[in-house]
Amino acid sequence: MSASILFSSRCCLLLVLASSLLILQAPARARSDVMVNGVELDSRTIQSLEAAYATRVLPGRYWYDARSGLWGSIGGPGIGQIAPGLRLGGPLSREASGGLTAVIVNNRALHPTEVAWLQRQFGRVLPGRYWLDASGLAGFEGGPAQFDLRSATGPGYNRNTPGGALMSDGRCAGYLHPDGPSVMVGDC
Repeated sequence: MSASILFSSRCCLLLVLASSLLILQAPARARSDVMVNGVELDSRTIQSLEAAYATRVLPGRYWYDARSGLWGSIGGPGIGQIAPGLRLGGPLSREASGGLTAVIVNNRALHPTEVAWLQRQFGRVLPGRYWLDASGLAGFEGGPAQFDLRSATGPGYNRNTPGGALMSDGRCAGYLHPDGPSVMVGDC
């Protein structure tokens, strides 16, 4: 074998090894296994959420309503509330909570346990399309505020909800989830 062919072979081998090392050292986007509204969250977004809410984000498939801040597991009821308006995942699907009821809030068909909770608090719940904001004000889609969900849980309340417990002393309000993240807001 000639020296030029041997040199050329070694050179190619070194280039292949060098490029392999560069590929291995390239910042790989770690899989998060956290899906929100059908879109996988990147690790930076998950780290930001964990820092903001001082809790670990568990792997799973979730829905998030950017208007109200409510969230839950795909196919299930709302189990918590975080800040509204976050850019998390894709658009909220009507079927995010299973799509089993005709009570549509911010484009999501409420889960039957959410409808049952609303019925216990307010009586009859009419099928229809509604909007709900993060403060608890709600109304028929396209119309003004007509309901205040806070009236079911005014200052000094302690109530169980479909996915956990709501409580307040009038200054600090909290949502406690038995198996996951909890949220405290106000002057706590």
